[in-house]
Amino acid sequence: MRITHFGHACVLLETGTARLLLDPGVWSHGFEDLRDLDAVLITHLHGDHLDPDRLGPLLAANPDAELITDPGSAAEVVQYGLHARALRPGDDIEVAGAAITAVGGAHAEIHPEVVVPPNLGYVVDHGAFYHPGDSLHVPEQRIDVLGLPTGAPWLKVSEAVEFFRAVAPRVALPIHDLTLSRAGIDSALHRFDTLAPEGAKVVVLPLADTQEL
Repeated sequence: MRITHFGHACVLLETGTARLLLDPGVWSHGFEDLRDLDAVLITHLHGDHLDPDRLGPLLAANPDAELITDPGSAAEVVQYGLHARALRPGDDIEVAGAAITAVGGAHAEIHPEVVVPPNLGYVVDHGAFYHPGDSLHVPEQRIDVLGLPTGAPWLKVSEAVEFFRAVAPRVALPIHDLTLSRAGIDSALHRFDTLAPEGAKVVVLPLADTQEL
């Protein structure tokens, strides 16, 4: 699988049969010129995962791409003239030969007084890649490459490390880091490296860089 990181939570997956873009939000850049997409997947409606102002033109430039979201995002994009296929936890679909399973369903708690939207994680090709969105849901599938949240208002480094260990992927790809300073990112990456589960490695992708993972 080829993976490109467009900053924060946004990644492009090229499975060999499908081109899937996940969570193109307001803090991510470089995805706007992508073509030949088969689907755009949104984990939840927060702006750092869903930028409707750029999503509309992106879908117009990729007329064959299906917009796949959680129920909350599906309701949100309607006001922008977009139609989404809303999934729920446990749903299994296929897009251009790629298997996608929706998991989780709940956004991590930010604060007891802060209302959070639904959040789906997406397991692609039976565990080849897992994007949890804003959650620490551990899926039942064995995961090869994990999109590992690095920093967020709902996250402590210790929680991220325990999530990393619980999922125990072959590779952890740090994502969701733009709530942190450079020093904070480096500190979290150091903890991921030193506290990784046995056999796992952390691979940091520079902005818009593509690697075969």
